[in-house]
Amino acid sequence: MSRPLRPGALLWPALIALACTAPVAAADPVAAAPPIASCAPALAATAVPAGMPMLDWSENVGYDVAGNLWVSRVYRNVVQRYDRSGALTATVPVDFPGAVRSGLDGLLYVVYGDTPTSLLSPGGVVRFDPTAADPKPEVFVSGVRTMPNGAAFDADGNLYLGASLSGVIRVRPDGTIDTAWTDQAPKGSANGVVVRDRVLYVTTNGGPLGRIQRIPIDAPGDVSVVADVASPLPGIPDFTDDLLIDSAGILYVTTVFGQLVRIDPATGAACAVLSGEPLTSVVATPGQPDQLIAGTESGAVLRIQLSR
Repeated sequence: MSRPLRPGALLWPALIALACTAPVAAADPVAAAPPIASCAPALAATAVPAGMPMLDWSENVGYDVAGNLWVSRVYRNVVQRYDRSGALTATVPVDFPGAVRSGLDGLLYVVYGDTPTSLLSPGGVVRFDPTAADPKPEVFVSGVRTMPNGAAFDADGNLYLGASLSGVIRVRPDGTIDTAWTDQAPKGSANGVVVRDRVLYVTTNGGPLGRIQRIPIDAPGDVSVVADVASPLPGIPDFTDDLLIDSAGILYVTTVFGQLVRIDPATGAACAVLSGEPLTSVVATPGQPDQLIAGTESGAVLRIQLSR
């Protein structure tokens, strides 16, 4: 059965070609990750039902400081707020929204320009008060080309953006781009980004597909490979999208083949704890470490219960 194209799908043929032919700078190739020990399957249920196919695509998900869930509807050019009961309580206009992240200041930061047209009309990040009855976005950083999508804050308030052809970009707390840091970071296809203990973990799909990289914040040129994610089809890599890291330091990665993959960064060991429809994004439910929320290409938002 065919499925709608994601915002980056126009780049898919080029990414496949890169996966087959292009070298990866500053990172040695590794074999597909071995199975991880004690990897029980997760259970998924619908938290927010799917709406209109493709139009309601849920590109990213995130929580604000009040515990409201925010969903990026990339083809509707809005982010939506849902309360704890699942009721829609606000809709905020954002052009082709990507990652939705809560800042240290309590404001909500949303990537915009997650579309191939950002080559001509650059994207960036907007921010707004997520508790307002009618939130008004303001531009925090602009001029980011090549499909900015993933985002994560470090403990100092720096924001790291993953862009499809530009790699990882660091934005200072004042909204200016740290070009010295960014120039040292790996270039190429970056997507999801998370931070833990002065280390970035980034999903990349430019050579090969399905790679997870480790980037030390204090030495961004010293990139290493955590794992390469395989699809359910023998010998075929998957396309990794978003990711999170839990309190134990374990990564959970979403893929276009519909996998939620659990990865131990210390060993690269991995396994799929969930398989189904294509997953676009994932975030932990506040106060419930064994429960995740995931976006999908269908537009549904899933509640995922992990098994330990």
